Amino acid sequence: MEQIIIFAGTTEGRLLSQWLSGEGLKVLACVATEYGSLMVKEGDQLRVHQGRLSREEMEQLFQKEGLPLVLDATHPYATEVSCNIRTACEEAGCEYLRLIRPQEKQSGTDCVTVGSVEEAVSYLSGTKGRILVTTGSKELHFFTSLPDYQERVYARVLPSAQVVEQCQSLGFQGQHLICMQGPFSREMNTAMLRQFEASWLVTKESGREGGFGKKLAAAQEAGARVVLIGRPPEQEGISVEEGVELLRKRFSLTAYPEFDSRTLAGESTDQEQEDCRKKTADLSGERRAVLVGIGMGPQENMTREAWAVFEEADCILGAGRMLESLHILRKPMLDAYDPIKMVSYLQKHPEYRSIAVALSGDVGFYSGAKRLITALEQEGIETELLPGISSAAYLCSRLRIAWEDVKLISIHGRRSNLIGAVRENFRTFTLLGGKDSVRTLCEELLDYGLEHTSVYVGERLHYPEERISRGTPKELLEQIFDGLCAALIENPDYEGGTPSCISDEAFIRGKAPMTKSEIRCLSVAKLGLRRDSIVYDIGAGTGSVSVEMALQAGEGTVWAIEKEREAARLIRENARKFRASNIEIREGTAPEALADVPTPTHAFIGGSSGNLREILELLLKKNPQIRVVINAVTLETVAEAVQCLKDLPFTQVETVQVQLSRAKTLGRYQLMMGQNPVYIFTAQGNMQVERLTGMP
Repeated sequence: MEQIIIFAGTTEGRLLSQWLSGEGLKVLACVATEYGSLMVKEGDQLRVHQGRLSREEMEQLFQKEGLPLVLDATHPYATEVSCNIRTACEEAGCEYLRLIRPQEKQSGTDCVTVGSVEEAVSYLSGTKGRILVTTGSKELHFFTSLPDYQERVYARVLPSAQVVEQCQSLGFQGQHLICMQGPFSREMNTAMLRQFEASWLVTKESGREGGFGKKLAAAQEAGARVVLIGRPPEQEGISVEEGVELLRKRFSLTAYPEFDSRTLAGESTDQEQEDCRKKTADLSGERRAVLVGIGMGPQENMTREAWAVFEEADCILGAGRMLESLHILRKPMLDAYDPIKMVSYLQKHPEYRSIAVALSGDVGFYSGAKRLITALEQEGIETELLPGISSAAYLCSRLRIAWEDVKLISIHGRRSNLIGAVRENFRTFTLLGGKDSVRTLCEELLDYGLEHTSVYVGERLHYPEERISRGTPKELLEQIFDGLCAALIENPDYEGGTPSCISDEAFIRGKAPMTKSEIRCLSVAKLGLRRDSIVYDIGAGTGSVSVEMALQAGEGTVWAIEKEREAARLIRENARKFRASNIEIREGTAPEALADVPTPTHAFIGGSSGNLREILELLLKKNPQIRVVINAVTLETVAEAVQCLKDLPFTQVETVQVQLSRAKTLGRYQLMMGQNPVYIFTAQGNMQVERLTGMP
């Protein structure tokens, strides 16, 4: 049962709601709009009803709430609403108290007084100069009758999606639509008038609490004339100050509300004036988003600068956990990670000019910042990055080790060659994702023969339930871990680099053919791989070339294409032996087996099963700039390769014939035994060719 209902459509109405509920009285604050509901902070004693009410609905509400005291703190110009409240109270038998803003005297201001908005527009139609309209959105449509209103009129309205949509439908766009919540200080009003070089200020006599005096003073300071829409006839009621005294005595309250005449009048401190100057810098219609690294998530782990950004923002975007510590700010929020959803939300809410995006850890360490910057700037929203404390730095500090030589990767929602990183580095840090991620990590380490490594798992870092565990992959395999965790892996037997020209004897052999070491090394060198290359090994055999390429392209992927099942098994065994987890095996015959494989940057063709031309055509179709190396032993393959590289759009074609001899011991002597000559063809897709002639 509510003791008081306040129609809180004004600043003083909202402040009274907070004061009375803070004194232990049960209060229901009625506001018309969604934005109004955001301005009132709900609590144990304070509820908010959002939405416009008819007189009948008001009467029903009063009866439902037990016929409480009703305070009418609506705007002086909201005469129809105020009349409905009064009538509903009479019909329901509720006590009604109207709180009225006293009128302010006009002094020293060049002011034209009219009786209505229509009269104001009629008067302005015979004048020149830009117009700042501060009377809200409800009657803004009258100004569209001015012939040049879209260039001449600047409308200041509430930052509500519904209001913005309504104003935009009338033709008010960009900097001509100013979405801000008042009341405003004299400095802010002056800055706006000067920013838009306004000759006219249209306002209503909203009283001291509505900042009316500050508008007049600002107009005088900026050299603008005022068109004043006069107040409706006076209603019966008492002033806000008188209402406060009445309520204190009636409910035996000892405290006064935490606002005074200065607050209600919109006067400003030095800091507020500085905030004003910052806000006026964006009055041209520009929007700004700050992408904030929030560290581990709790407020105490954020920088003071980060927290200040969230406090000042109009809205906050972020995924799930990122918002947990920010709900106390009572800002409009969107729970999302996808940049498309964020941009869509901001398109629907153009009233939000200052935007904060909460990103986990640091914005430069596997965050969504890169994609989000592109999406926001395409929308015309200026972006800024604010770093935070990364989980890598935090976990290493808890383990009391430096992280300057730690290899940093992430397998949270992405594919990374974790095994390759552990193979090459003493310490590897990785972000994990999902409740079974630690188990999956340990299984992979064991599968690739890294059972001797030490794994540190940090769960719920910097939260009260933080836990850091240490063990071998086998020891941690069956333990249960939180989905929010990261890991540091120590490998005392790390290789410290990328091995090359592996001896033939090191590979697991079978009946499948294998490219010999010297040819293998020269062929891979001719490819010119990068760390992140995507490579096809067509006719992979035992996988020796796949392994060499996978070790060089440690941050890329090698797709081993092999039609023989036994050979595919050997490739898997060799991939495990050399800890090349970035090898993907596709069983089948090329080119059919290549149909849905990701686009390559390079390709090695060691066996084509007679389909060389079809394979090359498909490679060029997938990537016209692909670099290809072909090994040929038979004269038939040599002839086909020469013809294909002539017919198809390749450039930088190079042909090398290599013939090797190896020493073989016979008794006391060593004889050089010749091996079959091998032709190595190297070619680059011709990037100038836009249409690949003769291709399917």
